Amino acid sequence: MAQPIMLVTGGNAGMGLETVIGLARSGARVVLLSRDPGRGAAAREEALRRSGPGPADIELMTADLASLASIEAFAERFHSRYPRLDVLVNNAGVVTIRREETEDGFERMLGVNHLGHFALTGRLLPALLAAPAARVVVVSSGAHKAGRIHDPDPHLRKGFNVVKGYAQSKLANLLFTLELRERLRETAVRAHALHPGAVATSLGVSRETGFGRGIYRLLRPFFQTAEEGAATAIHLALSEEGGREGSLYYADSKPLRPAAKAEDLDAARRLWAWSEQQTGVRWD
Repeated sequence: MAQPIMLVTGGNAGMGLETVIGLARSGARVVLLSRDPGRGAAAREEALRRSGPGPADIELMTADLASLASIEAFAERFHSRYPRLDVLVNNAGVVTIRREETEDGFERMLGVNHLGHFALTGRLLPALLAAPAARVVVVSSGAHKAGRIHDPDPHLRKGFNVVKGYAQSKLANLLFTLELRERLRETAVRAHALHPGAVATSLGVSRETGFGRGIYRLLRPFFQTAEEGAATAIHLALSEEGGREGSLYYADSKPLRPAAKAEDLDAARRLWAWSEQQTGVRWD
């Protein structure tokens, strides 16, 4: 049997790094996707060290999910190197306290957490379809319950706040997964979303200013570890259950019913059409 090929976005830290390690321990070839080459290289060394006792197979590749051009260039490199993709874990995520934009003019949380992964998954679709039984695992959050798609202003040019932006992006993750399942129902690709729990990662801490670090240190003892938070993604990537149609949404490696708004097929189709228009990535 051919060695499975798996890719984890945001694999250089937190739950992403723990997911890389867990998948590498299974014997898969894991592509650790990182925006920053330096942090990615350090993460790869840590993952190799912790994936033992046998040799692990982990490759670092780089792409910036805040850039459609970077995503397209990465996808071309991936297709030239790999004939298929067995598992795609859309893990990377950002939280911004103040409103920021990507280079394509997207509000950053929606732009990275949803639109970047929408474009990446679309660009990698031929590799997923080439696998005998592929999986797309989308890291969402229980925060989707507080979210709504702020049409006609999803980029929140007016009235931005961090809760509104983050919750919208996590609802978008679930609506994307819902429509993805519909579109790929007649293929061998299965898709699931998950809530990782309240996890102690540095998400939301500014690398440039350190803003948010004090709150992070204060709350950290009350959260799960990154390893615990990665468990459901690893379960869906490797288990027999993850290879079935199963549930749309999981938490603690078990099916969980999301908020009703996350199961709205009409809303999912509208978001999909808008996402195609925004990214230029079409799934015909």
